[in-house]
Amino acid sequence: MLQQKYSDKIEVGCDEAGRGCLAGPVVAAAVLLPHNFKNKKLNDSKQMSKKKREEMEIIIKKEAISFGIGIVSPQEIDEVNILNASFLAMHRATEKIKGKFELLLIDGNRFNKYKNVDHKCIIKGDTKYMSIAAASVLAKTARDKIMEDLSQEFPKYDWENNKGYPTKKHRVAIKELGANIHHRKSFRLLANQLDLF
Repeated sequence: MLQQKYSDKIEVGCDEAGRGCLAGPVVAAAVLLPHNFKNKKLNDSKQMSKKKREEMEIIIKKEAISFGIGIVSPQEIDEVNILNASFLAMHRATEKIKGKFELLLIDGNRFNKYKNVDHKCIIKGDTKYMSIAAASVLAKTARDKIMEDLSQEFPKYDWENNKGYPTKKHRVAIKELGANIHHRKSFRLLANQLDLF
């Protein structure tokens, strides 16, 4: 059961999607919910079906006091590494929050401090607190839409289904076609990584 709040402070929940992918950006969301927000259907985005996530996305965007989406490109991921790219995406999402907040709730165990705002890292926070779960839904739905759009441009990689994760079909396509501009060159795309670029 998700808890409404971690503290008495005004909290913004943050989470990211796409950290383990071979292609596409890493996308983060930051969400400032009303203090009395409740929804029994809200959960960690990984536990929800695509249809339920998309329904919840509409509810969150309608009822949140404010929310932001932050995107970090594959090229930036290759420059700063995926961990720092995840933090950067969360910073970019947080920058878009309108209104006062005092504490960032971060899904995971590490974070680079955002300005002079206090933060609390919570392992599996998206299964514990509503604001983080809401952020996980917005990050996942935003990233899925990006990958579905990119799939129109590069249909043979099956991104509309695998969203850039290292499925067998995705790896076969990389082996046959090579990598493209949306692949993360710093990632190990194939077991025997030769002449992909």
